[in-house]
Amino acid sequence: MNIKSYHIFFICFGMFLFPVQTFAQETIPPSQEEPTDDLGNVSDAFQENFFEALKQKGIENYELALNALDKAEAAAKGNPIQEAVVFFEKGKNYSKLRDFEPAEENFKKVLQTQPERLEVLEALYDLYYQKQDFDQAIPLVKKLIKFDEDYKEDLANLYHRTKQYELALEVLDELDDSWGESDYRDALRSRIYRVTGDTSGAIEQLEQKVDSNPKKEKEYLNLIYLYSENGETKKAFDTAKELLKNNPKSEVVHLALYKFYLDEGDTTNAIESMKRVFESTTIDKESQFKVLGDFIKFVNTHPEQEAKLESMISLFSEDDNGQVFEKVGDYYLEKNRKEEALKFYEKGISSDQDNYSLMKNTLLLQIEFKKFNEAQKLSTDALEVFPAQPLLYLLNGVARNGLQDSDSAIDSLETGIDYVFDNPAMEHDFYKQLNIAYTQKGDSTKAAQYAKKASEIKPSN
Repeated sequence: MNIKSYHIFFICFGMFLFPVQTFAQETIPPSQEEPTDDLGNVSDAFQENFFEALKQKGIENYELALNALDKAEAAAKGNPIQEAVVFFEKGKNYSKLRDFEPAEENFKKVLQTQPERLEVLEALYDLYYQKQDFDQAIPLVKKLIKFDEDYKEDLANLYHRTKQYELALEVLDELDDSWGESDYRDALRSRIYRVTGDTSGAIEQLEQKVDSNPKKEKEYLNLIYLYSENGETKKAFDTAKELLKNNPKSEVVHLALYKFYLDEGDTTNAIESMKRVFESTTIDKESQFKVLGDFIKFVNTHPEQEAKLESMISLFSEDDNGQVFEKVGDYYLEKNRKEEALKFYEKGISSDQDNYSLMKNTLLLQIEFKKFNEAQKLSTDALEVFPAQPLLYLLNGVARNGLQDSDSAIDSLETGIDYVFDNPAMEHDFYKQLNIAYTQKGDSTKAAQYAKKASEIKPSN
């Protein structure tokens, strides 16, 4: 009997089927006609249907994959190892369909014969988490911890979600003792304290940590936060000053200090702390921008400090100046000091042309101050970045009309109006500018057509 080569390589469920040698023109007993491996005798029907299932799952045809797996299960003829592979694949396909009940049932079928199979335990845990069935997930995670102790953090989280707060805190303390502390566990512990209202417990624990390690910034900062949350502002301020005393080079402490100084009316120290924040290379940009926002609010109520605005923004790196200059420009715009606002917007846009709101505000003010050359160039560059923004086409058209460049204005306006949807006011402005462009061009017929279109639109109040 001529036997073809069987090259089977299942990578499924951690089981490998090894290639069977080719026996060309060799007669072998019937008992050896089917390839044999760790799954036992694998029939052609099992192979074909199982591989078909893998193929269909690979292209996300999960229902067709399940149909093929049903056939593979029948072809397994009760072989427990082959059936386990099929059940595992069925569970994964049902999970993809978010059909959790049969998925769970199939995973459990595998665990009946192979209760310590890691891949199945992980898949079932993922299923329970998607279902938010946290009670069922807990015993699974306890099993997974035997394989990987990282799952202990999952266990603490599950205890938190099932409101078993004391158990959650016990696990968090164990992890801190064995692994050291982490931001994630600190945040989870703080959430538990807030939920249970046990702020005093959290404060007491942090006070002990600060006493045992007075050089560690994070514990001080957590304690400052909890004191502030608890309304104990003086203790929070004293703790911040103590941190600065024990760690004079600390930069993050100034994220707390500047606010306390402002509340006390200590403008000199408040500004000095803000300056330290802006100069820092370790404080994240989001926090720095928040402090800048607070500084601008402070200047708004203390106009005598306005001169410090420019010196403060110079402390930021050039890469960030787009957002920084935008904030300062917004400040002047709110005060209706438009020339100063435009000065900062133009500084910002020179290094941040991907910022649409900054781009828009800069162009609007350039048009208002009849800086048509600058507006024409900036809006043309902007359309390279934002090619579907109708406002940019409109402003480009306005600038070109201001420069008496009617043909280019018409080209920009007629292109841009195709992007206008459900905005009668903007549509009206496009027609008005087209009327101006055709009037300048000397085409009175077209100019009249667009004037008529503009007059027919009644912008909403």
